Amino acid sequence: MDGKVKEQKRHQQKHSGPKAEKKKLKKQGGSTEEDERKRNPKAFAVQSAVRMAKTFHRAQDIKTKKHHIPLVDRTPLEPPPVVIVVVGPPKVGKSTLIRCLIKNFTRQKLGDICGPVTIVSGKKRRLTFMECNNDINTMIDLAKVADLVLMLIDASFGFEMETFEFLNICQVHGFPRIMGVLTHLDSFKNNKTLRKTKKNLKHRFWTEVYQGAKLFYLSGMVYGEYQTQEVKNLGRFISVMKFRPLVWQTSHPYVLADRMEDLTDPERVRTDPKCDRTVSLYGYLRGTYLKNKGQVHIPGVGDFQVSDVNFLPDPCALPDAQKKRALNEKERLLYAPMAGVGGVVYDKDAVYIDLPANHVNQQQEEVRPTTELVQSLIDTHATLDAKMAASKVSLFSGSATLDPTDIDEQSGEKEGLQEEHVWDPNTQRKRRKVVFTEEEEEDNDDSSSDDEDGGSEDSDQEEQEEDEDEDNLSAFLKEARAKSVKTAMDGADSSTPPAKKKKKVEERKEEGVEVPAFADSEDELEMSEEEEEEEEAGRAGDSGHCSEEESDDDEEEEDDDEEDEDESEEEEDAADATVKKQTASESEEEEEEEEQGALRWKEGLQQKASEAFLRQQEAAPNLRKLVYGSVVEANDSEEEEEEELGGLFRVSRPQNSKKVQANSVDCSRFKPDTSRNWDLEEMLDSIRDCFVTGKWEEGQDAATLLKEDEELYGDFEDLETGEVHKGKTGQQDPAENSENDDDDDDDEAEESQVKVDDDEVQKNKRLEKKRRLKERFDAEYDDGDATYFDDLKEEMQKQAELNRAEFEDVDDETRVQYEGFRPGMYVRIEISSLPCEFVTNFDPHYPIILGGLSSGEGNVGYLQMRLKKHRWHSRILKTRDPLILSLGWRRFQTIPLYHIEDHNGRHRLLKYTPQHMHCGASIWGPVTPQGTGFLAVQSVAGTNANFRIAATGVILDLDKSVTIVKKLKLIGYPYKIFKNTCFVKGMFNTVLEVAKFEGAAVRTVSGVRGQIKKALSTPPGAYRATFEDRLLMSDIVFLRSWYPVTVPQLYNPVTSLLLPVGQKDSWAGMRTLGQLKHDLGIRNKPNADSLYKPVVRGQRRFNRLHIPKELQKSLPFKSKPKQQQAKGKTPRDLQRPSVIREPHERKVAALLHALSTVHNHKRKKAHMVQHSKHKEFLQQKEKQEEAKLKRQKEARKKLYRVMGQMDQKKQRSSLKGAPQDD
Repeated sequence: MDGKVKEQKRHQQKHSGPKAEKKKLKKQGGSTEEDERKRNPKAFAVQSAVRMAKTFHRAQDIKTKKHHIPLVDRTPLEPPPVVIVVVGPPKVGKSTLIRCLIKNFTRQKLGDICGPVTIVSGKKRRLTFMECNNDINTMIDLAKVADLVLMLIDASFGFEMETFEFLNICQVHGFPRIMGVLTHLDSFKNNKTLRKTKKNLKHRFWTEVYQGAKLFYLSGMVYGEYQTQEVKNLGRFISVMKFRPLVWQTSHPYVLADRMEDLTDPERVRTDPKCDRTVSLYGYLRGTYLKNKGQVHIPGVGDFQVSDVNFLPDPCALPDAQKKRALNEKERLLYAPMAGVGGVVYDKDAVYIDLPANHVNQQQEEVRPTTELVQSLIDTHATLDAKMAASKVSLFSGSATLDPTDIDEQSGEKEGLQEEHVWDPNTQRKRRKVVFTEEEEEDNDDSSSDDEDGGSEDSDQEEQEEDEDEDNLSAFLKEARAKSVKTAMDGADSSTPPAKKKKKVEERKEEGVEVPAFADSEDELEMSEEEEEEEEAGRAGDSGHCSEEESDDDEEEEDDDEEDEDESEEEEDAADATVKKQTASESEEEEEEEEQGALRWKEGLQQKASEAFLRQQEAAPNLRKLVYGSVVEANDSEEEEEEELGGLFRVSRPQNSKKVQANSVDCSRFKPDTSRNWDLEEMLDSIRDCFVTGKWEEGQDAATLLKEDEELYGDFEDLETGEVHKGKTGQQDPAENSENDDDDDDDEAEESQVKVDDDEVQKNKRLEKKRRLKERFDAEYDDGDATYFDDLKEEMQKQAELNRAEFEDVDDETRVQYEGFRPGMYVRIEISSLPCEFVTNFDPHYPIILGGLSSGEGNVGYLQMRLKKHRWHSRILKTRDPLILSLGWRRFQTIPLYHIEDHNGRHRLLKYTPQHMHCGASIWGPVTPQGTGFLAVQSVAGTNANFRIAATGVILDLDKSVTIVKKLKLIGYPYKIFKNTCFVKGMFNTVLEVAKFEGAAVRTVSGVRGQIKKALSTPPGAYRATFEDRLLMSDIVFLRSWYPVTVPQLYNPVTSLLLPVGQKDSWAGMRTLGQLKHDLGIRNKPNADSLYKPVVRGQRRFNRLHIPKELQKSLPFKSKPKQQQAKGKTPRDLQRPSVIREPHERKVAALLHALSTVHNHKRKKAHMVQHSKHKEFLQQKEKQEEAKLKRQKEARKKLYRVMGQMDQKKQRSSLKGAPQDD
């Protein structure tokens, strides 16, 4: 071996033969199956008709099983988010799974899972996650609104009772899609045990849900989270899952509230804390259309009238329809207001801004003006009155400041001692400081200014802080003005920086001059403070968020990068620090300027006036520049600067304010908060099509209309001159082309775009025409294959398209008035007169559902139901025991009466429910449509060791037509007996009662039947009755009657959401009789007649049989009574006398008796010896007999052997042939 590796023989592909032919056909796209059928038709013929019929039937069965009754597709174009309920026992991993799924879909982490969490999972689907805790009220409520249930099961422990309870709740209220998720699989160390456990749990889960139900395995955790790939797979299944519409959900509107606001007047709440509240609830509308002013039921609270409904912009909107495979980071939205996620929310009541900056070390991502304004509002400690009282005004620059106290003193209104409220940090209370005369006041001012120079940072002294803020602000404004003037002068001399940087500097300067010298309101003053801080922050940290325009741009272009967020936080901190330093240092310079007192406002008045005039001329908007951005502005290099006329007046620049900038573009009013930056290319593109030269809609575009005109009026002849005009076509002369080249250069790109769009329109028209022709062809020739199911589906499809097309082009405001609020809208529902406990005891971990009620469902009446005790519930149910029902949206307590229907149609009351059989039940409750399922529990408080669902059933009827009757036995006793008639007393009390029951059937305990005839005058209540046989006085007569029973009218809603936080699972309503006796320690005294006693029966003596003489004569001899006389006493002469022996005779008799006894004993002993000897003899003889038989057997064997041998010899000799005689 010289180190070379032997090369393997390469595979040679066949170029001819059947395989090669097949491959060629496959590559060409043809099928070999047709050729095989033609070449060998017998191979594809039917071998067995029976087998083929079976195969066909099986295929049809499988196909038919997949069919559902077609329903009209009423899902809106933008469906509401899919409600995913995560269910399981405590500590099984529900919150962790929700966090992992949210992170998988949105790349964001969520801390506490409070309330519904809505996310955008794809281009056409949103998901709302809701965690279901261990409270059975929450389980029942969420089972009614869930579209998908993720059922978590602890594999290391096995199934728990909560899992089966929730499954049974779902079965009653319409079965949503259910997926099982096994957790804690990492606790199994042995693979064999793990596989066995998975298999057992899977098959048990299939038994409860359906065969083949999906069960996911989360194998383990990494750093407190489930493995990424497993969560991703689960997320994919959720994203593509289809849902079957459930009857109750599609016929009722409902909202799973994700936000709640209390709108009650605070003054009213202060005066009466227990007053009813007005509350607005927000959420996506699901189910069907919701009408305004309707009735809703909030499970756990009660029924309420809706006072107002509005629809709001979608806070978690679907991304725009674009051809792309994945979502941008911007479009991965997460909306969970109850969990503190959701950003800025505008609605009718207020604007709610979620600020992470209100915590200590957390800052907002970007420095936004809106955020800073809100932050300043939050940080404001003093009221407007306090700020006005502490403010100082300087009329001229360099002049002394004026306090409100100075003005009051000059006007002469205040006389005598004045007081000032000062917060003392030592005693922690406000102290009333006395203010004396002017001299002392000046001293106080000096000392206070010294304190301000020292810069005390005590956060508790609110009044002093406000004074410092005002002084610092005035100094800071002057400094900013001086700097802006200085930079304006130096701007022309300095070397020009790059264009982008220069633009930013200009914008900073513009912002610097926008500070109002005299604020009309406190809001303007605080806004100016925020703008100053923002400017300083931009200078100090060079963050690039300096100008208004750029900050607006940053708001539009959100960046999810966490590093940028950290940088911006650091920059904000640096900016705040620089602002504080500058305001502290400039407060010292302010005093020096005030001392000078020079009136410098007269300097250069002419120059300032001319500059102001020029600025006003430039303020007029240049429309050509705004649209095309092609005109260079005059005096672009000149910096705009803020001028003040002698420190008293400022040159007004309305074009710099946001309001004027927004409204100067057009005379129509814009929203004040939507100012546009017209330097951006995107903003110009957005309005470019508003002009004649822009690209309009397909039928209104100028170029398209011209082209259509040319095609329509292409060639025409002028009748007066006879000249023929040729229309322009696509093919022109080269000379014409060369002449028109210069003119068409500008519009070439536009025409090409129009041409492309025109081609697309023509292509779409051709496709539409082909589709219509194909539909017509299919309708003519494919009728034979269409089934009833297909026709039904097509009809439903047409109805769905008709429904969608009806209001397709109508705006939402008008549409809502006609059809109501459609599913998928984000609505705000306002409800007045809610109990105050709903707001004060609000807990976001418990769902708030607003279930819409149809016209009749708000009433309460009698309901007839079919009910069956649950097979897993340990005890049967007793009539008149209160029961908690979940029916429709409601959970309420009521008293049912159980009954069963007899063969004659009578509804007989039952004391208890049957063990394994349905029975009827009648309750007083809310009217619910027939066919609605319900479930019953005996208690919702706490957790039981047993299965909590007591019974399930369905609504049958909604009226009181069923009369439930109870058996009543009336007992009487005969007191006079005639032949077959007797008088009975004790059954009734009056003649009138007897008259009611005349003709009724009665019976005795012994089984003799009878009938009531007529009432007797005395005693009252007695009657005459006839029977089929004579009664005895010991007989008891009873009458079976039926007594109608009234259903108790108890409807007690379960108000679990009104309970305090932490006690919402402890609602206790009406107790059963057994619970009351147990709690109060009452023991019933038993009825003495009901106790068991030992049965003592006396001996009965029967009379001898008496047969009449006439009957005796006709009887046969055997049956005739024999005349047997009883034996009397023996006559004395026949009686034997007793013999008395002599002593000698007695001795002789005793001796004989002794001798006979000895003789008998000897004889008995000899007999026993003889018996034993005989027994031995028999045994010996038996042995001899056995030996004899054995010998005979052996002898027979020998004899038979010899005889057999002789027979064989004869046989052999006969085969050889007979011997020949000589």
